[in-house]
Amino acid sequence: MPHSQISPAEGSRRILEEYHIDEDVGFALPHPLEELPDTYRPWILVARNLPKLIENGKLREEVEKLPTLRTEELRGHRLQRLAHLALGYITMAYVWNRGDDDIRKVLPRNLAVPYCELSEKLGLPPILSYADCVLANWKKKDPNGPMTYENMDILFSFPGGDCDKGFFLVSLMVEIAASPAIKAIPTVSSAVEHQDPKALEKALCSIAASLEKAKEIFKRMRDFVDPDTFFHVLRIYLSGWKGNPKLPEGLLYEGVWDTPKKFSGGSAGQSSIFQSLDVLLGIKHDVGEGSAAEFLQEMREYMPPAHRNFLSSLESAPPVREFVILRRNEDLKKAYNECVNGLVSLRMFHLSIVDTYIVKPSKQKPMGGHKSEEPSNTENRGTGGTDVMNFLRSVKDTTKKALLSWP
Repeated sequence: MPHSQISPAEGSRRILEEYHIDEDVGFALPHPLEELPDTYRPWILVARNLPKLIENGKLREEVEKLPTLRTEELRGHRLQRLAHLALGYITMAYVWNRGDDDIRKVLPRNLAVPYCELSEKLGLPPILSYADCVLANWKKKDPNGPMTYENMDILFSFPGGDCDKGFFLVSLMVEIAASPAIKAIPTVSSAVEHQDPKALEKALCSIAASLEKAKEIFKRMRDFVDPDTFFHVLRIYLSGWKGNPKLPEGLLYEGVWDTPKKFSGGSAGQSSIFQSLDVLLGIKHDVGEGSAAEFLQEMREYMPPAHRNFLSSLESAPPVREFVILRRNEDLKKAYNECVNGLVSLRMFHLSIVDTYIVKPSKQKPMGGHKSEEPSNTENRGTGGTDVMNFLRSVKDTTKKALLSWP
């Protein structure tokens, strides 16, 4: 079919397919697998039993006994993502164990070699990232049932009861709720390219509506995730080895590199959704060393390569913001501003979540009764290694500045 005859819907579908964006779940991995081939059974057994192994002090011993497996038999994207997720969980548990000061600075060869091999195949870093623990870590309890919290579960768990289930599944459901915004992006670009203000207005309204829905789901975080458990238990297992005073040199991947490597832990900054909308709407974050823009750019390295490429493709798409400014059309401006306000609103809510789950618990004594030795500025860092409140404030403020007004 010649290019000129491709319908806008067909064109959008092809773009989404090319960048591994699913019709139903957006950037999340559709239908993640739950089982690896028998050869890799030892990985699955350890990954599925982490809380128990950590509790009875056997985790590291079990990891050190694992056979060194090659990754040739892991063919196909979903199989590789499941293996990467399992090894990510095991790695975090091995390094942090009980979440005290007994930290391992060397990842043993039997884990490091296959983990780094797989990471290279997938174009992902060898640390548990958002692409693993949120986007690829879910299943439906009843395969024919709905995509609701009640009908979903995560594939692997850390200590802390259902805290990680709540945290990861609500994050995933925010992604899914916002996915119509991503599906609308090719239509937006096409409308600007063809100078079609009506089509653009309609697509922008659909983006604003999905951001509203995403925020409603984000609010459920408070129903399922306990702030103390998140701060004192789960957050430890999501912490990386970049900008972390507990592993200042990074982690040594035995048998892969001769020097320790630094990688950030999982962070919402690694979600492609909000970065995509920033690029689409022409929202420019502060640049310079240590800036929000620098951190967000770095977080792209933690996204699946197809999603990273989608962001790059958007950067060369026709500029939406300029088109709206040139048109001086009230309805178009209103639709554009609704999208920007949707992002501002989500970012303000994210700030209140960080206050509840990081800032306030960092000022209280943990459940064991001993105040952590860490200085408060490291306690207030996000799992990605940033000073999370300042970062989010900066991102929220620059988003707000993008609002359009004219006399």
